[in-house]
Formats: sequence, structure tokens, C-alpha cells
Amino acid sequence: MNGTKDIDALIALMARLPGLGPRSARRAVLHLIRKRAVLLAPLADALTRVAATARECLNCGNVGTTELCDICTSEIRATGQICVVEDVADLWAMERAAVFRGRYHVLGGTLSALDAVGPETLRIPRLIDRIATENVTEVILALNATVDGQTTAHYIADQLPGIRITSLAQGVPIGGELDYLDDGTISAAMRARRDI
Repeated sequence: MNGTKDIDALIALMARLPGLGPRSARRAVLHLIRKRAVLLAPLADALTRVAATARECLNCGNVGTTELCDICTSEIRATGQICVVEDVADLWAMERAAVFRGRYHVLGGTLSALDAVGPETLRIPRLIDRIATENVTEVILALNATVDGQTTAHYIADQLPGIRITSLAQGVPIGGELDYLDDGTISAAMRARRDI
């Protein structure tokens, strides 16, 4: 099957994407080929454009097509609040929820002794520089509730004396049933309880 070498290479590349295995990638590629004019050609064009223009925001680490993203250049978003997230997907999730109108800072991961990820590997020094120059009054730590996420949160809090540090509430999700929650989630929910 020498004639399918390019198609097989495309399937192998697609299978490396998150959420796609070899079978899903094969189905996606076959669908793209069948819909070549309306899907495959526009997708190839879009991938080429994004490959040429996508870049990290020099200020916060968001992904866009300019040196500074729209959030960092917006005067309306200069609220004195910076929301710190692990990666761009977390920033986009916060934006999708439309509950935060300040600015962001993408760390690019979390501290991890096992993986040899230290503060200098992440964008923590840049965060400290931003806080010194951007009139920041509050840093909101929106990090995952994992051991590495909590370690990173504590490290950042220790590096920023005199700045209000807050974190997202943790606990029972909307629509969640107690019987299906783990002990850590129930414990966090009890600690974060509030008046009704």
C-alpha cells in the first residue's frame, strides 16, 4: 500500500493530537478526504496561516497572532487583578465562562520536583516582574487542585508578600452528588462553605 503513504502519515500525525487515537484519527482523515473541498482544503489553509502567525503573548503567555494579546492591550481589563493559570486552555476556559474581567498570566505548567520543573522553567519570574510594574492589587490563583498545583500556589504566595492572594473556591460542583465525590473534594467543600 505504497499509494497511501501520505494518508498514513496524516493519520499518524492526527493520532498524536489529544483525544484522538489511531482509530479516531483514521475516521477523521477519511471524513476530511471525503469532504475535501469544504473541509480538508480550508483546514490545510487555516493550519498554514496559524503555523505562520501564532505566537505567545510576550506579557502574559496567551496565544494569539500579535506580540501582545487583546487582553493585555485592553484598557478596560486593567483592573489591578491578575488571574494566574497553568496553561492557555485554562485561560480560554475562564474567558468562556465570562466571569473575570481582569488580566491573566499563563505559567506554562506547575512546579514538579519529579519532573525537574522549577520556578525558572515556568513564567514565575515574569509574573513577579508584572506585579512590580502593573499596579496589581490582587493575584487570583486559578491552578488545578493537584499536589503540584497547590505546591505552585504556595510558592507564588511566598514570593509575593504584601499583595492580596486569593484562589478559586473548591468543592462540590454544580449538579454533583455527594455519593460520587472523593474525600478530598468533600473536605474542600466543607472548608469553603458559606452562608446561604
